[in-house]
Amino acid sequence: MATDIKAPTFPESVAEGTVATWHKKVGDSVERDELIVEIETDKVVLEVVAPEAGTLSEIKIEEGDTCESEQVLGVLGAASEGGKSEEKPAADEKSEGEEKSGSEKPAAKPAASGKSFEVKAPSFPESVQEGTVASWTKKVGEAVKRDEVLAEIETDKVVLEVVAPADGALSEIKVEEGEVVESEALLAVFSEGAGGEGDGGASAESAGERDEAPAADGEEDAKVDGKILAPAARKLAAENDLDVSKIEGTGKGGRILKEDVQKAVKDGSAKKSAKPAATSAPKAAAAPAVEGERPEQRVPMSRLRQTIAKRLVQAQQTAAMLTTYNEVDMSAVMALRSEYKDTFLKAHDVKLGFMGFFVKAATEALKRFPDVNASIDGTDIVYHGYQDIGVAVSTPRGLVVPVLRDTDSMKLADVEKAIGDFGKRGREGKLGIDDMQGGTFTITNGGIFGSLMSTPILNPPQTAILGMHKIQERPMAVNGKVEIRPMMYLAVSYDHRMIDGKDAVQFLVAIKSLLEDPARLLLDI
Repeated sequence: MATDIKAPTFPESVAEGTVATWHKKVGDSVERDELIVEIETDKVVLEVVAPEAGTLSEIKIEEGDTCESEQVLGVLGAASEGGKSEEKPAADEKSEGEEKSGSEKPAAKPAASGKSFEVKAPSFPESVQEGTVASWTKKVGEAVKRDEVLAEIETDKVVLEVVAPADGALSEIKVEEGEVVESEALLAVFSEGAGGEGDGGASAESAGERDEAPAADGEEDAKVDGKILAPAARKLAAENDLDVSKIEGTGKGGRILKEDVQKAVKDGSAKKSAKPAATSAPKAAAAPAVEGERPEQRVPMSRLRQTIAKRLVQAQQTAAMLTTYNEVDMSAVMALRSEYKDTFLKAHDVKLGFMGFFVKAATEALKRFPDVNASIDGTDIVYHGYQDIGVAVSTPRGLVVPVLRDTDSMKLADVEKAIGDFGKRGREGKLGIDDMQGGTFTITNGGIFGSLMSTPILNPPQTAILGMHKIQERPMAVNGKVEIRPMMYLAVSYDHRMIDGKDAVQFLVAIKSLLEDPARLLLDI
């Protein structure tokens, strides 16, 4: 008896979905409650499981096609149906894989199920046009577990991870590192079950070491500094003058593979001399380093750096930008931190920093001066009835600005925890696009790098940005006496098209007053 496989009931806010992945092919046996197909909506990915044990006899909605709520996706037959045809698709895929030549032939050989998947780039948000394949973390034929990262795509905002759709191995890489891809572009072909043990020939050992096998180049492994190197790895290590003893091997028995050496070249962890490493940049590098007394190296800008440059120039060309300066006596804030830092840490499990005070002071000042919290959209002014403050975070890839949402409702501890999380995820490249979209105002802190004074550039479409700087002790006149006080210069850059000079100055004075008497933040005065 046949049973319909239907899409789940979508929420009212979801009109339709897209069949993302069929985990079974026609003729495959299926157990009750086993995952058959995944449907991707604009909010979540929904899993469809087998209503009973049987055999998938028909697929009505193919991968990539749209479906509606409770629409029939396929048909599940009795367990005896389709049994004879079960091996046919696997055989077809095997013949297709055998058409490939060279070292990729073993990787394309099917595994237990032999199903092939198209590995595609993620769906980019509307604000992101394209991305660059930053790195492939797995090579063709290497055994991979389901949901393990295969590749990283760098966009102008974040790094997106592409994960394995199932246990198996890459059978073909179609887009190399450094190449540009669009949303949902085909990146590679993935074979389910390939690259692992029991796959009918493509074992983990042979797949993981195929490129370095002695039969491929007629050379044998060599032992250098107590480490066993594959021929290709030995050659690359010699070209880059690397200390082999510092390289960790990921091959069988600690064998050093070519990608282990490539990784060491990239991070510089095994450098033996001052010789410039020509391959320390990604594959997209336009030219190698030029050695000699005056070495040079030409490396293309990362996509993030290109976007930062473009937006900074755009901000200066499109806004009537002006900066006003003031200075704040940090004595009160520092005394408060000194008195309560231990208690604060015990109570909230986070250190009491300076940024929380500045975020809360800026939030209060933005409520008093709504023009500073507004943005310009064409010829319209958009006034925001909330305060979403972006905090500039320095990462290895460049400066990014994740956003704190509704800071008026956040406590100091909430702000400090969120900023700490932003910093950690920024360093790990795990900030999402949603983390950095929006924002009504921005704070940047050049003081952590030692900047005494600077002019911050606007973050469009915002109309103002606050620049913090280094705290430095200076002699100040206090009540007719000269005292040494911890002072910080503050700078507010603003769009004069939207904000009058008077409002900008008073906005900065309000921040200064709140910081010099932090009790006013608690009393809301």
